[in-house]
Amino acid sequence: MADDWRVTATLTHAARAERVAQAVRERLAADDSHQRLGYRVAMSVDGPCVFLYADTENAAREADRVLREVLALRQLTAGTTIDRWHPVAQEWRDASVPMPEDDNALAAERRSRLDTETEQSRSTGLAAWQVRVALPSHREAVELAGRLRAAGRPVIRRWKYLILGAGNEDEAIALAEMIRQAAPALAPIRVEASPSVDTRPLVTGEVAALFFHL
Repeated sequence: MADDWRVTATLTHAARAERVAQAVRERLAADDSHQRLGYRVAMSVDGPCVFLYADTENAAREADRVLREVLALRQLTAGTTIDRWHPVAQEWRDASVPMPEDDNALAAERRSRLDTETEQSRSTGLAAWQVRVALPSHREAVELAGRLRAAGRPVIRRWKYLILGAGNEDEAIALAEMIRQAAPALAPIRVEASPSVDTRPLVTGEVAALFFHL
């Protein structure tokens, strides 16, 4: 399922969040009217936060309503939000923030993401993006790694594979193009977000992926 919308409830501690999640799950499973509407939602818990993911705004708002009902029945107070995933910015933003529609808005959102990636890389010392190169042989990997290091490029080498970090996606693309000129013609070169970077997990935390019809 798509997961373009997210409902979040932040409680005071993890144990309470788990109990609320269980109550929401039972309520959704028992209510046939939700199934007739054709809505689906995925749920997870991460620490004191309960997350409900949906593929449409209507489904998200219905999930929010069910969540609020559970909180009210248990006389619990929790901060709740409804967010929408912005694929260009690669981040969750409040549902009230409009999606970019024209070229200028799209470019501005992408520029904001690149700036965020660069700042994250600088502040943590960890590259937000990486370029991975698979060489045909160990010898060629050693030779290319040597040339890149001589040019001032830090390289991690693992047998026939090279990994180089970049501060943002544009830097990684430019780095990959530079490596393509130096590497053997058929060497696969991949540009990807670093594993340490949050790449929008659908479901995280202690509760496994639970899918419901809303």
